[in-house]
Amino acid sequence: MTTVETPAPAPAPGTPAHEAPDGAKRSLAARLASGAAGGALRVFLLLVALFWLVPTFGLLVSSFRDPTDISTSGWWKVFSAPAQLTTKSYESLLENDGITDALFNTVWITVPATLLVVLIGAMAGYAFAWLDFKGRDWWFMGVVGLLVVPVQVALIPLSGLFRDLGIFGDIIGVVLFHVGFGLPFAIFLLRNFFAEIPRELLEAARLDGAGEVRLFTTVVLPLAAPALASLGIFQFLWVWNDMLVALVFSSSDSQPLTVALQQQVRQFGSNIEVLAPGAFISMVIPLAVFFAFQRQFVSGVMAGAVK
Repeated sequence: MTTVETPAPAPAPGTPAHEAPDGAKRSLAARLASGAAGGALRVFLLLVALFWLVPTFGLLVSSFRDPTDISTSGWWKVFSAPAQLTTKSYESLLENDGITDALFNTVWITVPATLLVVLIGAMAGYAFAWLDFKGRDWWFMGVVGLLVVPVQVALIPLSGLFRDLGIFGDIIGVVLFHVGFGLPFAIFLLRNFFAEIPRELLEAARLDGAGEVRLFTTVVLPLAAPALASLGIFQFLWVWNDMLVALVFSSSDSQPLTVALQQQVRQFGSNIEVLAPGAFISMVIPLAVFFAFQRQFVSGVMAGAVK
């Protein structure tokens, strides 16, 4: 009597070749190979992260070294001579009125420019997504077209306009410029995000008696928190690190930290003690903001990727 052998079931789609079907245990060699691959990837990513942090760590160490040591040796010398570490550079920085005033100016420029872009962009994005008005699609196409307008094109015309308005050289002029050029991207991003909200959810809120303002503040904005956080991070980093707009539209009384440090570089030999701590503070604040909203940023990116 001939025995017919039943063929083994095929593995499910997407199952790696080294994994056995039906919950069978993998071989020792397969488990070792899988563990080695994952471990090697983690080590590689860790090395990349450490390599990326080397300049930041070097700047941090330099900010705690004496100006004489900075000019004569590299920052890595501190490992063999830890006595080089001192807080004199930060004391000199706090005594430099130009740097401290520039730091406060940067805050007064960045925070309003970020909040206004997020707030106005959210309202305009909601209007383009869910409100019916004449020429809505054409107006939105105009907003999209503004995305390709370079900043350099508007420097001279807006300089004359701000001079006529009496705000050239003031902080408000720098803020208005950043708001104007930040809104097209904000409206484009948030409009596309709001358009993906289920219509049934909004209709249910309207049936419960919610008007457009209440619907926007209690339903739409909480759902858009990840997108708003992502936009806020992008806008904050762009405004905080900007130097071109600040060079053109700010004066000596309203210049941000980027311009103040650029002017200090011209006198590198006489004020080296303020450059390292000033540059580190200018860099660490955006990093702190990014890591503080990292979870919301990742959620916003993943939501956009899924949609």
